[in-house]
Parts: sequence; structure tokens; C-alpha cells
Amino acid sequence: MQRITFAGTLDALDGIRQVVKAQAQQAGLARKPTYSLLLAVDEIATNIITHGYGENGLEGCVDLLTDYSGECFTVVLEDEAPAFDPMAHKMPTPEFFAKPLEERPIGGMGIHLTINGVDKFSYEYVGGRNRNIFSMHVAELPSVN
Repeated sequence: MQRITFAGTLDALDGIRQVVKAQAQQAGLARKPTYSLLLAVDEIATNIITHGYGENGLEGCVDLLTDYSGECFTVVLEDEAPAFDPMAHKMPTPEFFAKPLEERPIGGMGIHLTINGVDKFSYEYVGGRNRNIFSMHVAELPSVN
């Protein structure tokens, strides 16, 4: 896996997006799944920086790892903020979506979009580090004979 370390600041988000987009294109991920992946990665990276580090008065970095093996393009975001499992977060209910936007409480939509926007999302806390893992299936291009 290729690892690039970014400062845990909002200014790093553009660089993270650029690397993920370039690596996804290199892996052959189509435009629409790349867009969904970028939204998911951006949401989690923003949460790491604003909630994990900022709200806890901490400074840190975000490590971005990418890997393409066969049919799967994987992105991993690692950080040293306090443990936070997005999968344990309460997801919006159908009632939430039935309400007009101005009546919906703030929060939860980003994680919902993350989990539902990628082919596979998982989280683990290993060695004092959060690991958010995003996987996208890369469709094989038809062979030309």
C-alpha cells in the first residue's frame, strides 16, 4: 500500500481528494464510483479533522493509504484521534428522510452517505489508531479482439 501523510487540518482535504482521485483513475475506477468514493473519503477525513482532532484540542495527521489489487481499489484513512467507529453511529431512519430538510436534526447524513456510497466500508481501531477502510469494485474492461 502506498502511504501519504497529511497534516490533520482542513487545508489537507484538497490534497487528500486529489490523491484519491488520481489513484482511482489509475486503478480504472469509473467516474460515478470515483465520485461516490471521493464523497465518502471527504466526509470521514473532515470528521477526523474537525471532531477527532479539533473538538478534542488535539493536533495530528491523517495517513492516506491506497491499494489496487485485481478487482478492488482500497483507500484507508488512519489517524490518532480518540477512537470513533462510524459503524456504531446511529443511522438516519426512514422517518428522518420523510421530514423536510429544515426539520431534520444536524448530523448523521455524512456517515450514512459514506457507508452507502462505497462497495464496502469497515472500521477498526488498532495500535491506538483509527482505520477507516473504503473499498470499491473495479469493473473489468471488455477485451477487444
